[in-house]
Amino acid sequence: MQQWIIVGHGMAAMRLLQDLMLLARWDAQITVIGEESWQGYNRIGLSDVLAGVRELESLATVAPDWFEKHGVSCVHDWVCRIDRKARHVMLKSGERLRYDRLILATGSSPRLPDVPGIDLPGVRPFRTVADVEQLLSVPAGARALVLGGGLLGLEAATGLAGRGVDVTVVHRDDWLMNRQLDSFAAGWLEEALRQQGIAVRTGEEVEAISARENGGLHAVLKSGEALQASAVVPAIGIMPRIELARECGLSVDRGIQVDDQLRTSDPCIHALGECAEHRGVSYGLVAPLYEQAHQLAAHLGGLPAAYQGSAVSTQLKVSGLPVFSAGVTEGETGDHVIVWQDESHREYRKLVIRSGCLIGAVLFGDIRDGSFYHDLIERAADITSVRESLVFGAAFCGAQPSDSLQNTEKDTENNRAAA
Repeated sequence: MQQWIIVGHGMAAMRLLQDLMLLARWDAQITVIGEESWQGYNRIGLSDVLAGVRELESLATVAPDWFEKHGVSCVHDWVCRIDRKARHVMLKSGERLRYDRLILATGSSPRLPDVPGIDLPGVRPFRTVADVEQLLSVPAGARALVLGGGLLGLEAATGLAGRGVDVTVVHRDDWLMNRQLDSFAAGWLEEALRQQGIAVRTGEEVEAISARENGGLHAVLKSGEALQASAVVPAIGIMPRIELARECGLSVDRGIQVDDQLRTSDPCIHALGECAEHRGVSYGLVAPLYEQAHQLAAHLGGLPAAYQGSAVSTQLKVSGLPVFSAGVTEGETGDHVIVWQDESHREYRKLVIRSGCLIGAVLFGDIRDGSFYHDLIERAADITSVRESLVFGAAFCGAQPSDSLQNTEKDTENNRAAA
C-alpha cells in the first residue's frame, strides 16, 4: 500500500481529506502532520470566537473520531527536512516517515512590519487558535491597535470591538480594503466602523513600538502621533510558507510553484492552499483553496482533473452592512463603468465592463446579487444583451437571484480570508 503524507492540517488539507473520502479510487495509508494541537477547524470563524458570539469548539470541521474512523493517522509534530531522493520526511521529534506521495499544505505565516518592538509581549497576530486565546485576555475597555485595514485586519478589529475593546485600525493606504473596494465604498465602510466604535487612521503606519513602564504598549505613527494600547495586532498580510520546499530544491517564487494538477517540480510532491503558486498567483481566500483541494483529490483518485485558477470574490459584514467585491474595482481607458447608489438606504453598486464582459463588481449594503456577478466574471460571459439591466441584478436579467442574505452565508464563508 502506498504511503501518502500531508504536511499541514489547515482548511485546505482538511477539505482535501474530505474530498478523498468521497472517492473509492485510491489505495493508500494517509498520514497528516500538523503543528497545532487543534486539527480540522474553521479558521475564518476565529473572529466570531474573539467577539464572544461563538464557542471555540464550534469551529471543528470534523468530529473528534473522524480521523480514526477513516483510517487517517494524525501526527502533532512538524517536518524539519524533506529528503526527496530517499522519499522521507524528517520530523522535529527525530522520526523519519517514508512517502510515495507528499502533499504540502503548509499554509502561510503572518507578515510582520519591520519596525522596532514588533517582537514585544503584547504584540500578537490574528491567525491561530493560540493567537485568539491570547487576544481573549485583552479585557473590555482596554485599547487595542490593529495594523492593517484589509480583510484580515477588519476581521480582527470587529472581533475585538465585539467584546468591548477600544480598537484603532492603522492602514497605510488611502482607504480601507483598497485591494477589494473603491474609495467610495471604502468611505461608507469606514463610517460603519466608526459607528461601531472603531477608530481608523488611513494613510498611516507604525514606525516603532515600545513597552510602557506602567504596562502596555506605546506605538508611534509615521505622522508622529503616539497611541497607547494593551495589545497590538499586526494584520498587514501573509507570506506563503515555502521554506521546506526551497530547502529541498523545489521550484519556488512567491509560493511553491505548481501545475494544473497541483504538482510541484517533483512529480511525487504536490502543493495546495496558501503555500502554492499556480500560474503566478497565490490565493489567500477559502474558495480557491477548496477548489484546489477538489481538483487534487480527483487527480489523486485517478480521475481527469485540472485546476484552471480562480476568479476570487470577497465578502465581509461590518456593523450589519455587508460588502462584496469581485474582479477589478477601477476601470481603465475604454472600459465602461456603471455606478448606482441609494444614499438613504446605504446601498451602492459599481460594475466594470470590458469588451462586452463584466470584469469587476463592488457592492455595498445589498449583496444578494454578489454570486450572480461573480459567476458572470468567472465565466467571462457576454453580457451585451442584458447590459442596460445588469446593475439591477439577476432578477432584471432573467436569472434567479439569491432569495436572502442568509442563503448566501455559505458563499460568504467561502470567500473570506483563510489566513
